[in-house]
Amino acid sequence: MGAPRMTDMTVPAPLYLDDDLLVVDKPAGLLAVPGRGADKADCLSARVQAAWPGALVVHRLDMATSGLMVFARHAQAQRRLGHAFATRAVDKRYVAVVEGVPQAAPVDAAGWSAIDLPLAADWPRRPLQKVDDVHGKPSTTRWRLLAQVDGGRAARLELAPLTGRTHQLRVHLQAIGHPILGDALYAGAAAQTRAPRLLLHAAALALVQPMRGTPLRFDSAVPF
Repeated sequence: MGAPRMTDMTVPAPLYLDDDLLVVDKPAGLLAVPGRGADKADCLSARVQAAWPGALVVHRLDMATSGLMVFARHAQAQRRLGHAFATRAVDKRYVAVVEGVPQAAPVDAAGWSAIDLPLAADWPRRPLQKVDDVHGKPSTTRWRLLAQVDGGRAARLELAPLTGRTHQLRVHLQAIGHPILGDALYAGAAAQTRAPRLLLHAAALALVQPMRGTPLRFDSAVPF
């Protein structure tokens, strides 16, 4: 079961706004950018640009994922923010609820474990991605256990992707045997039906203001 499609044209109120960037919360079920075809024109970027003409896309979230997205308000800010995301200068944190409870080993002093599995497009089944030891690009996700839930049948995890591959968090968690609940692409039928939407939320971003160099941090309450 995937997240429901958004049917209104609500523009999320900005969590932060200055002359160079704005940050909004994307609802689950809303495209980040337009898809192919007129039926996929409605998206967060179109709504943001209607309210703040000239706003520019910096990064994306999957349609089924909710949470923080940053938009630049002019081209120079877009270039600097894009470079920050590309060079891993942005600290991104997600929260997910997964099937079962992953075994945390090895764990560093802060409680983080890592998934290091190369990812590539699964061309016969696009837009799916897959673990590919031959053609895949290096991909790393750090994770740590926040809590066991549902009587130990599921776990709430904090995720920190060090790379930004398509569907990285979803594929990595499925690959270690703990798909995200509600994931219509990568979870089995039982895990899909345990949630009404993909239980993945972009909960925190830390970055540098692109024109002034001051540190910024944004947090979004997890809606599940």
